[in-house]
Amino acid sequence: MRLMRKQIGFDNQMYLETQSARIRERIDQFGGKLYLEFGGKLFDDFHASRVLPGFAPDSKIRMLLELKDSAEVVIPINASAIEQNKVRGDLGIPYDEDVLRLIDAFRGEGLLVGGVVITQYAGQAAADVFRRRLELLGVKVYLHYPIEGYPHNISKIVSPEGYGRNDFIETSRPLVVVTAPGPGSGKMATCLSQLYHHYERGELAGYAKFETFPIWNLPLKHPVNLAYEAATADLNDVNMIDPFHLAAYGVTTVNYNRDVEVFPVLQAIFEKIMGKCPYQSPTDMGVNMAGNCITDDDVVCEASRQEIVRRYYAALCEQRKGTCSDETIFKLELLMKQADITEAIRPVVARATQAEEQSGSPAVCIHLPGGELVVGGTTELMGPAAAALLNAVKAMAHIEHERHLIARSAIEPIQSLKTMCLGGRNPRLHSDEILIALAISASTDEYAAKAMKELPELRNCEVHSTVILSEQDAATYKRLGMRVTCTPKYQSKKLYHK
Repeated sequence: MRLMRKQIGFDNQMYLETQSARIRERIDQFGGKLYLEFGGKLFDDFHASRVLPGFAPDSKIRMLLELKDSAEVVIPINASAIEQNKVRGDLGIPYDEDVLRLIDAFRGEGLLVGGVVITQYAGQAAADVFRRRLELLGVKVYLHYPIEGYPHNISKIVSPEGYGRNDFIETSRPLVVVTAPGPGSGKMATCLSQLYHHYERGELAGYAKFETFPIWNLPLKHPVNLAYEAATADLNDVNMIDPFHLAAYGVTTVNYNRDVEVFPVLQAIFEKIMGKCPYQSPTDMGVNMAGNCITDDDVVCEASRQEIVRRYYAALCEQRKGTCSDETIFKLELLMKQADITEAIRPVVARATQAEEQSGSPAVCIHLPGGELVVGGTTELMGPAAAALLNAVKAMAHIEHERHLIARSAIEPIQSLKTMCLGGRNPRLHSDEILIALAISASTDEYAAKAMKELPELRNCEVHSTVILSEQDAATYKRLGMRVTCTPKYQSKKLYHK
C-alpha cells in the first residue's frame, strides 16, 4: 500500500473533545484536585502525528487549552541532570535551559506555571545556581530530596522523613499538569509527594497518568505500538500485556514494562497515603483516549510501519557516528520482523540508490504528494539535497525540468563567498543556501515565484539520501517538515564530518 500524504486515519477534533472530557471526569473522581503526570511531549509531538495521520503535533497543548481555566503546570527537573548538564537529544539544549523554554511556551499559550521542582536535591552547586536564576526571574522553586530505599522502603517514603521533607507545592487550580524536560526528572514522585501533603492536611487529591503510547486498547503487536517500541529502543522499553488489568477485569490491555513493574509499589504507596489504592492496574491510571479516535486502521498501520523503518535508518546512522549500540539495532531489526516489513516499503530508498549507481555520486530522492519520485544528484553548483528540492518544487509546479529557476550567474558569487571569504572548502550550495537564492530569483522570475509557492507542500514528504546529510541540509529538511532517512555512510572518508 502506498501511503499518500493527505490520507487521514485519526480524528483530531474527536480527540480534543473526548480527551478533555476524560480528564474532567478524573478530576471529579478525586473530589476536584488531580495531579496529572504527562509523559512524552506536550508541544510538537511529531511522532504521534507521523504514526496517527490526522493527529496535529500541537494536539495535546490544544487539549489542555480546553481546560485552561482549571489547569496549572508544575515542571520538575532532576538536580543530577542540572549538575551533569544533561542535554535533550531532539533539541540539543540542556535540561535546565529547556525548563525556561517550557515556561515561556506555556505562558505564551496563557497557561499558569505554578513553579519548578528541583528533585533529588542534595546540595548540588549547579542546582543552586539554577535555583537562584529562576528566583531572580520570578519563578517559584521547590526542593524535593532523595529518600533512602526509594522506591521500595514504603514506610520511610510515606513518612515525615520521606515525602514529608519535601517542599509542598502551592497550587490553586483543580488540574495540576506535571511535565518535564525528559525522563528521570521525577514527575511521578512529585505527584505522590503532593498527595502525601494533601492527605496530611485532610485534603482530597488524586493522581492519573497521561501517556499517548503504547495505546492501551490496541493489540500488543499493532504497528502503532511497535512504532512506540522503535522510538524507545535505546531505553529498553518493552510493550506488554497488563497482567493486573487482565486479572482484575478479564480484559486484555497494553502497557509498558516500567509501569507494570512499579505498580505493586504504587499500590502500596497509595494505600499508605489514601487508605486504599484507587486503581486495580497501571491501565486504570491512564486517561489516554487516542485509541478511540482512530478512524482508518489501514492508514495508521501503514504510517506506523514507515516510522519503524525510519527509526531503523536513524539508528544505523547513529551507529555509524558511534552513538548507538548494537543492541538497539538488533531490537529494531526484531521489530521490523514482527511488523513483517523490510526497507523495501520505502520506494525512495531504491530510487535514490539506483540514481547513485547510475551517476557514481550521492543522490537524494523525494516522494511527492502525488506519488511521483523526484531525484537530485550532485553537481558542480549544488549538492544532491539542494538539487532534489529544486527538482521537487519544479515538478509540483509543473515546470519543465530543463528550465533553470536560478541563474548560474547568481550561484557562482555565492560559491565564491563561501570559499574565498568565509573559509569554506565545499563550493556546492546546501539546501538552505539554494532556497535563499530561489527566493531572490522569485522577485524577478515568474517560474521561480511559482516554484516557491510549492514549498509548503513538501511537508510530510518521504525522503532518502544515499549518504548522511550535512547538518545544514538535515536542518533545512527538518524545518520543511520532511521525513528523511539516510544510508549510513558519509560522502567522504574523512574522520571529521562537521
